[in-house]
Amino acid sequence: MRSVFFPRKRVVALSVACCALAGIAMAEPQHGIAMYGDPALPPDFEHLPYANPDAPTGGSMTTAFIGGYDSLNPYIRKGSVPWQLRWIVGDTLMARSLDEPFTLYGLLAETIETGPNREWVEFTLRPEARFSDGSPVTVEDVIWSFETLGTEGHPRYHGLYSKIASMEQTGEHSVRITFNEEDRELALLAGLRPILKKDQWDGVDFAESDGTDMIPIVSSEYVIGDFEAGRFVSLVRDPDYWGNGVIPFRNGVGNLDEVRFEFFGDETAAFEAFKTGIVNSNREFNVARWESQYDFPMVQDGEIVLSVLPHFRPSGMTGFVMNTRKPQFEDWRVREALIQAFNFEFINESMTGSQQPRITSYFSNSPLGMEHGPAEGRVLEFLQEYQDALLPGAIDGYSLPESDGSERNRQGTATALELLAEAGWTVQDGVLANEDGEPFTFEILLTTGASENQSIIDMYTQSLARIGITPSVSAVDSAQYKERTDLYDFDMTYYRVGLSLSPGNEQYLYFGAERADEPGGRNLMGVSSPAVDGMIDKLLTSESQDDFLAAARALDRVLMSGRYVIPIYQWNISRVAHSANLHYPDYIPLFGDWPGWQPDVWWYEE
Repeated sequence: MRSVFFPRKRVVALSVACCALAGIAMAEPQHGIAMYGDPALPPDFEHLPYANPDAPTGGSMTTAFIGGYDSLNPYIRKGSVPWQLRWIVGDTLMARSLDEPFTLYGLLAETIETGPNREWVEFTLRPEARFSDGSPVTVEDVIWSFETLGTEGHPRYHGLYSKIASMEQTGEHSVRITFNEEDRELALLAGLRPILKKDQWDGVDFAESDGTDMIPIVSSEYVIGDFEAGRFVSLVRDPDYWGNGVIPFRNGVGNLDEVRFEFFGDETAAFEAFKTGIVNSNREFNVARWESQYDFPMVQDGEIVLSVLPHFRPSGMTGFVMNTRKPQFEDWRVREALIQAFNFEFINESMTGSQQPRITSYFSNSPLGMEHGPAEGRVLEFLQEYQDALLPGAIDGYSLPESDGSERNRQGTATALELLAEAGWTVQDGVLANEDGEPFTFEILLTTGASENQSIIDMYTQSLARIGITPSVSAVDSAQYKERTDLYDFDMTYYRVGLSLSPGNEQYLYFGAERADEPGGRNLMGVSSPAVDGMIDKLLTSESQDDFLAAARALDRVLMSGRYVIPIYQWNISRVAHSANLHYPDYIPLFGDWPGWQPDVWWYEE
């Protein structure tokens, strides 16, 4: 088993770097930009520290997906797209380093320049930049992409566009974007916008285009080769990619000749495909299975390597989200009761042998995570501004319940019943009901084939039966699941949001009130809180290290005390089983196994 661990000095460096706020104003074109301070890599850097510039090219990596897809256009809301696609196909103006909290280096853009307060940003395109069809990437393409994605594209692109006051061409290869509000992060977000070819979409309804007939033309190391909707996608390395040998950021990146996605009906079928060599790289999220089922012949013979990889990302939130748009979940006491009834310790023992720690907050496993107990100092000051809008626990402290590990969870069950009674729900003839005798029930929506989630929910429904609740559980295919979650047509469902070491504008997308009801958004819980929005505002306008940390920790408190999600276990390491022919550099970036690392810097060598 290959294990990689960071030296302690990198932990210390991280805690300082992710909070450093002594940035300097950019006065001339630069090779990169950091959210705070300066980029770690100099203008003449040759490659990313976690990439191998001497890696050979060739070979293939195949990974398994559960479910299916019906679109290969990740830039619109319509259709179900393989989640990894937009991270592999499609160059942006600049690209993010996984070894710094939030730093970008030039990709399509050769340089970046900002105003003294980042009230505007100017990108200068590389003259040699080309789309995959060989046509040049122009300023016209850039402006069209910002406008079209910001108005007709996926909702994830709308927030930035609403903060743009103007865009203008300032030179043959230069474009300046001026913002309509003060926000240091906007210049970086603009650098991460994908650029599409304008001419491809003449006379076409962009938002309603067919995602398999009309595949976007982009600049990219990989292009979509063969595919069969719902079964597989083959991405092939473009040997004529214009950036080869041109962009330092790309040296040692994009080494595989093929990156292939294979789709399976359930987790069992996907794992069997890995055991037989159809799939040659597999992330394992279940530690019990990792410990007990990865001793098959290919592992014993050394054909499969088991790699354990650390990271210093926040835990994010993984669990089962309650849709507060639905009347069942409007009352925080009901949500807390359902959290109390969730017997995590028993479930964790059953699923992982108690080897996975529970997620304790949205930013746990990082310096940004809330501290338990009463709020103090700047955190308390920030929260007191919104005292009337806060739920119990935000200021005085909130922690998840802990059971004794037994199946019955007597204390959690008793607490749940007390809270439900306060909210007007009591057990009547074995059924939880209100004063009118109407039963309390809800639907739990899952995707077909998600066997681990199904097992967790099976145990949860048994616990709910003890408080008189019998939820319905619906398993639907991936297309229907996406359609329903896009429209927030669910009561409870599986939820996963990954958070970074530099939280910023994306927090509005996850938790902001303004777009809480916009179809296709990420705010599945439906949170609409002035305190949440206020803490995000403070994240974006902090002028000191203390304020930045306090804002993140205060936001964490508000979200946790909102009781929107029933958290499950966290993954502070990644477990990746892969062919012995697939390799990665020994130097692991701070973000670890994250989009931009696999398959990006991996290579194939027998």
